[in-house]
Parts: sequence; C-alpha cells; structure tokens
Amino acid sequence: MESGQKSKIVVIGGGTGTFVALSGLKKYPVELTAIVTMMDSGGSSGKLRDELGVLPPGDIRQCLVALAKSSKLLRDMFNYRFEEGGLKGHNFGNIFLSTLAKTTGSMKKAISEVGKILRISGKVVPVTFSKSDLCVELTDGKVIIGETHIDELEKRERRARIKTAFLKPAVSANPDAISAILDANAVIIGPGDLYTSIIPNLLVRGVKRALQKSKARKIFVLNLMTKYGQTTNYKASDHIADLEKYVGRGVLDAVLINTKKPRREALDWYSDFEEYPLVDDLGDGRAMVMVRANLIKDVLLEKEKADTLKRSIIRHDPEKLAREIIKLTT
Repeated sequence: MESGQKSKIVVIGGGTGTFVALSGLKKYPVELTAIVTMMDSGGSSGKLRDELGVLPPGDIRQCLVALAKSSKLLRDMFNYRFEEGGLKGHNFGNIFLSTLAKTTGSMKKAISEVGKILRISGKVVPVTFSKSDLCVELTDGKVIIGETHIDELEKRERRARIKTAFLKPAVSANPDAISAILDANAVIIGPGDLYTSIIPNLLVRGVKRALQKSKARKIFVLNLMTKYGQTTNYKASDHIADLEKYVGRGVLDAVLINTKKPRREALDWYSDFEEYPLVDDLGDGRAMVMVRANLIKDVLLEKEKADTLKRSIIRHDPEKLAREIIKLTT
C-alpha cells in the first residue's frame, strides 16, 4: 500500500456481527466494503424473499445502517420493526429496499439509492445476485434445507453435528465481491454464526479462490459463544477447522478471540439454550497470529417485541474489536 492511501478492509459475513464490525471500523480512515450473505430465509427477510421474489434484504440493511453518516432519526427509521398490524415483524428498511429492488429491477440499484439516502461511508456488496438456499448435511445423513431451519431449533431439539454445507443451486459470485477481495489489504471474516452468517459466503463459486489468491491479510473473528445446533460443544479449534474446510488450510493469517467472561445474567440466559462461552484451546504453536483481548460489550441487549427470531443478548464491542483489527492491519 502506497503512502497516503487508505487501507482497504473487506468484512465478510452477515447479521449483527458484521454490523458491529462495520460500526467500529468506520471511525478509522479506511475504505470499507461489506460482502454480505444472500441466503437468509427467516424473519422479515425470508417473508419478503418468498412473497415478493426479492433477494433477502435484512443483512444488507444492517450493513447500510452501520455505515451510515445520516441522522440518528434516519438510521432508527431504517431499523424500525413494526409491532402490530399486517406489517408486524417487518423492518421498515427491509420493505424500503425490497420496494426499490422491485421498482428499479435491481437490488444493486436499490442498495445504491439507499446508500445515498443514508450517506454511507463504504460499500455494501451482496456476495451474489442469484437466489440459492443454504443446505447442510449432518453426520447422521440428514439434510436440512434453508438457513432458517439450520439456524432456528426448537429448544432441546437434538441434532447431529454438521458434516458439510452447500448451496442449492450452486451460484456464482457477484464480480464486485471478487474484485473487493482481490484488491483488499485486509479481509475480516466474522464475527457471526459460523454456518448461517459466514460459511454461506464462502460457498459461493469464486469466493474461495479469490481469498486464496488475494494478498490481503485474512483475519478470523471468533464468536463469543457457541451456537446450539451449529457449533454445539465446539471449541475455538473446531471453528477454525470447519472454516478451513471452505477457505483452505493456510489461508488465515490471524485469529481474534475474546478473553472476557460474560455477565452471570447472560450466561444463565445462554445456558438455557445450551450455549456457552467459546473455549480457547488454540495454544500458541500455530502459524497464524493469535490475538486475545477483552472484546465484549458490557451491556445486555433487549430483544424487540415484534422480533420472532432468537437473537444474541451480548455482542462484540465495536470500538474494542475495531481497535484490535486496526492493529493487525497497520
């Protein structure tokens, strides 16, 4: 990178994890690009995808709001979730993006227009513009189709470990996503649920090869907690091993892992779902750089009344996370 040029940072993922990473990184003098999963099939996004035939807008909306320099009122409006009536459970921003996609005939154009309204500092790039479903095959041979069915389990429902993930049908990457990866100085993978926020991006044809070819520093941000049904009983090494199935061994340059134990109230809430703090079993003998730091935001988040999906009540702290990422990329 030439002197005076901004570092180009790409964040790959979806959901609240990517929102948190972008919220912290946008405060630094860097060029940000969010590459976002398009396989969401639950909640407001899933309904709009099924009923209107649009690409799921929820993860796109979160990234646009995270990068926004507009007024708080506008940001809040795009995140507003209706609590009653026929629109109950839907986000205004999801409906707005879907409407623009229908009227312009393009989700790419819709993102561009909303980006102007919110005055975003950075780019939001869908990993693909083709429709596809996330699928997983379990070790007992069962195949689950659809991101929401993989993500949302009934409490105490028992499920075998995930053996492999794939897309049905197979789809090719958005060329803008490939260009961003190849041109980046750093690529941040995560944080986010391993099989429903991160890996779907890596399954899109062309992404794995781009990551292997890119000279960017690849940094994996590990989740704070395990995810029931996805990473049940996983330790940090299991997350890395599974991720390397889809990016290849030796691709990751650094790993960020939280060292701070969550509050007792949070632990009690998560343990009810059989989810626990991620155990660091990595040691220091690996080729990749290991960064251990307090990355937790010291608040418990309340779920919106109209939100039908299970959400995390603790998150990475945007400022703490961004500070550690910037250290690794400068």
